[in-house]
Amino acid sequence: MTRSYSNWFVRARLKTRQLLLLAAMEEEGNVRRAADVLGMTQPAASRLLKELEDMLGVSLFDRTPHGMHATLYGEVMIRHARMVLSNLSQAHDEISALRSGLAGQVRIGVIAAAAATMVPHAIASVKERYPQLQIWAEVETSDVMLPRLAEGELDIMIGRVLERQNQFKTDVRYEPLADEPLCVVARPGHPLENETGLTLRGIVNASWVLHPPGSVLRHRFDLMFSQIGLNPPQNVVNTNNFLAISSLLLQSDMLAVLPDEVARQYQQYGVLKRVPIDLPCRMDTFGIITRQSHLLSPAAAVVLEALRDAAREVYGSPLETAVAR
Repeated sequence: MTRSYSNWFVRARLKTRQLLLLAAMEEEGNVRRAADVLGMTQPAASRLLKELEDMLGVSLFDRTPHGMHATLYGEVMIRHARMVLSNLSQAHDEISALRSGLAGQVRIGVIAAAAATMVPHAIASVKERYPQLQIWAEVETSDVMLPRLAEGELDIMIGRVLERQNQFKTDVRYEPLADEPLCVVARPGHPLENETGLTLRGIVNASWVLHPPGSVLRHRFDLMFSQIGLNPPQNVVNTNNFLAISSLLLQSDMLAVLPDEVARQYQQYGVLKRVPIDLPCRMDTFGIITRQSHLLSPAAAVVLEALRDAAREVYGSPLETAVAR
């Protein structure tokens, strides 16, 4: 049976090079440099762009003396072009893996808490069974990772769907795992290591290493002081780099606030110690996030199942059933 395709891009004969041109123009800022990157002439690139704009009936870029800037239409088209190119690249990788007998590659984005125990458990399990499967694990914040997941740069994400990221909620599948308690840490031998009866008033004037303003963790940290009528700590170094945090703590009497799971790992190896104070704040629930409309590769499906198994081992039963968000 002959199947009829009525999509506009089939009728208009959309070219892959036009999608590549969109991505290159966003990065380079003008047609000439984008053409150079793609190994084509500037007239050829300009013609491809005009053909695409004619197909869509809209202008994709504003031409200015300082370069070309994507219009709202252009931003939409660039985002989808990147997703198409990412899917094509993934298809090539999967076919190459099948031809060579390899198991493919999977990219995971992870928040710090899950990177401490759950994700290493899962990766170790997968690598034991599939030693040739390549896994890329990147530790980042949820607000950075979610757009990358939406554009196909990540296969799986362990994190949160933040309220300010409503535009992504309709196309993700979210499997909640656990919430995230916070604790105060310091170097071994710190003057407060064995202090009793510590309160927020007793530590507000300490020197701190904190996640930068604007991060969820910093917001929760500052809020707990504000709620009891105190200004948040002012003597602060801002960084979210865990190597920098631990190095600063080891060389000073500074304090830091970390997810409990991360702190537990540092304490287990004798690097840092928890300060005996219960903080009245927690981070929101985090979970496994995948794209609702995207079919995972066989390799990614293996990693996803290993993550679920590791989550059950580390956190126990899921907080609730998986839901589409």
